[in-house]
Amino acid sequence: MHPPDRIALKKRVLSAGIWSLGGYGFNQLLRLGSNLLLTRLLDPKMFGVMAIATMVMVGLAMFSDLGLKPSVVQSRRGNDAAFLNTAWVTQILRGLLLWLLALIASLLIYCANHVGMVPTGTVYAEPILPFVVAILSITAVTAGFESTKLLEASRNLSLKLVVQIELSSQIIGMLCMLGWALVDHSIWALVGGAICSAVLRAILSHAWLPGTPNRWQWDNGAFYEIFHFGKWMFLSSVLGFLVNSGDRLLLGGLLSSATFGVYSIASLILNSIEQIPAKIAVDVSFPALSEVVRDRPTDFKSSYYRFHAVVASFAYICSGVLMTSGDSLIRFLYDPRYAEAGWMLEILAVALLTVPLRVATQSYLALGRPQLLSNVIAIRLAVLFVATPIGFYYFGIPGAMWGIVSSQFAYLPAIIWYNVKHTIFDLRTELYLLPIVAGGMAIGRVVSTIIGV
Repeated sequence: MHPPDRIALKKRVLSAGIWSLGGYGFNQLLRLGSNLLLTRLLDPKMFGVMAIATMVMVGLAMFSDLGLKPSVVQSRRGNDAAFLNTAWVTQILRGLLLWLLALIASLLIYCANHVGMVPTGTVYAEPILPFVVAILSITAVTAGFESTKLLEASRNLSLKLVVQIELSSQIIGMLCMLGWALVDHSIWALVGGAICSAVLRAILSHAWLPGTPNRWQWDNGAFYEIFHFGKWMFLSSVLGFLVNSGDRLLLGGLLSSATFGVYSIASLILNSIEQIPAKIAVDVSFPALSEVVRDRPTDFKSSYYRFHAVVASFAYICSGVLMTSGDSLIRFLYDPRYAEAGWMLEILAVALLTVPLRVATQSYLALGRPQLLSNVIAIRLAVLFVATPIGFYYFGIPGAMWGIVSSQFAYLPAIIWYNVKHTIFDLRTELYLLPIVAGGMAIGRVVSTIIGV
């Protein structure tokens, strides 16, 4: 017989996994549908500009990240009102700071363009970019006022209402984008939809979720704990931004706006697939493993590999499918202007083989060792910023794609070392799922044949 608390955890994990995956799947269908429509209404360069503007906002957010969500999930005080309210006040102040920094960034971009410091013909040289960044910064202020009830729900693996809020805000934002684009074929349709979605999410987080109501309250002890854990999360976030946006940072200065917009389509599709198992790792495995560490540390390794098997199975089959059918899928879904995104997608799909490592990095957070996450991200970052420009210099765009992929594999030795050190490594368990990749490649061939493009 299983202990009652273990049964309760299994039920919550299953429910959270179903809602997380179901919600994300529906969310991606909405994004894909709206993307297919918007690419027919808007010029490709607009997607490149929006990608850079979004990257700037994400970068500023991650450069000021104190890890509020993992702090609440991992801390033993994560359900305490004083702790949550301190986190909320910190979040608001951070949002206001991000807004100010984004305005400064937009001014710097404008000045750099005005004095000719930006390479002509690249995305950074687009005259509208600084204005898009300035207006998009409204989303940072809005996100700062989101309720910590979202963090409580993540800690307790109660994701049903969280997913409903995300889907509702996504639908309204999508409708705003499409309605605007039908009237005005400009980039402001994309910006307006993003702002509309952020505002609705903030409102619903307070009105729709159960939990501790937020009020202005400060607890020095709570802030010290958040800061002590968050200083490592801050470093991980900075490195994580450079890693996750490094391809756009580098390619934005190497490619034309139109080519970069095409690459953003391939990257969007890959990220949409990648985020499915990644959400299991972040939204489900991290809270569950944190609870295992607090209550039943002897079960940690077996719990870790249960999550690893789920994430690896999905990632491996998707990698195989896209490696052999990416080009056909792009040609089937998009008009000829985006055709080159197909071979880009097939190369980038190799990186999906590294997605199961996300479970390992989340386990380090659950163990209270966020510094290990910083270390592995730093390794990937170094390889990314060396391999991508070298690959582009010698082999053009395909070389840059392989440089991006190689960075994903660079930290594999470090992951193995840390897992061995913390007694959560089993070589046979790591390898026995790899044949799934071959099955995925066979499925991809069948898909290409059926599509016939």
